[in-house]
Amino acid sequence: MTKNQQKLIKSLREKKNRTELGLFLVEGSKNVLELLNTDFEIENLFITEDFFKKNEFILKDQKFEPSTQAELEKNGSLESNDSAIAIVKQKENSSFKIEDNEIILALDEVKDPGNLGTIIRIADWYGIKKIVASKETADFYNSKVISATKGSFARVQIFYTDLVEFLSSQKTQILGAYLDGENVHKTDFPTSGILVMGNESKGISENIEKLVTKKITIPSFGKAESLNVAIATAIILDNWRKK
Repeated sequence: MTKNQQKLIKSLREKKNRTELGLFLVEGSKNVLELLNTDFEIENLFITEDFFKKNEFILKDQKFEPSTQAELEKNGSLESNDSAIAIVKQKENSSFKIEDNEIILALDEVKDPGNLGTIIRIADWYGIKKIVASKETADFYNSKVISATKGSFARVQIFYTDLVEFLSSQKTQILGAYLDGENVHKTDFPTSGILVMGNESKGISENIEKLVTKKITIPSFGKAESLNVAIATAIILDNWRKK
């Protein structure tokens, strides 16, 4: 790993550099192996000898540069990484159409990278392939987001846009998660629609609330003030899929 390559990897920890260069990092065994099965374009791949030995059949036609665990941990964002780091080209921020019988997620200022990554992983579990996010939502290409997806970043498309504008143009039902709303366990969910999840502390913003056609809530049986946004997403999607 050259000094310039080390400098580049370190620079991609910052959003402004990722945006300017159109690149991001994928780190660790699970995420890099998932990456190899996608249409993402890999600029550079650095792997340890041990990682190659374990995955020689998968890596036999892949260009890579040998590295050490010490180099990966020194320059990457993971405290422990004995496998690989990939420098990858970002995809274009592209809009999408909501198909019949399709559920998508809309994220209104979900700012914690760990929450976003976990939500993407949850979406993948429940077969949700598209997420639309406000421009204030955490950066999909943040290393903490990619790490938290556990490989699901490869199967879920995210589109950043003006959420009010996007939701205003939709003809499908828009459901929003609130502390006061219809009991999610008794809700008659539509066959297709949009589920809006709000900011970790403020919830769904007022300008988005005006567009929500049905407010739903997860009933509480204890004294906790609220649920983590990723956990709440999983509970609602689980009930939606049951219907």
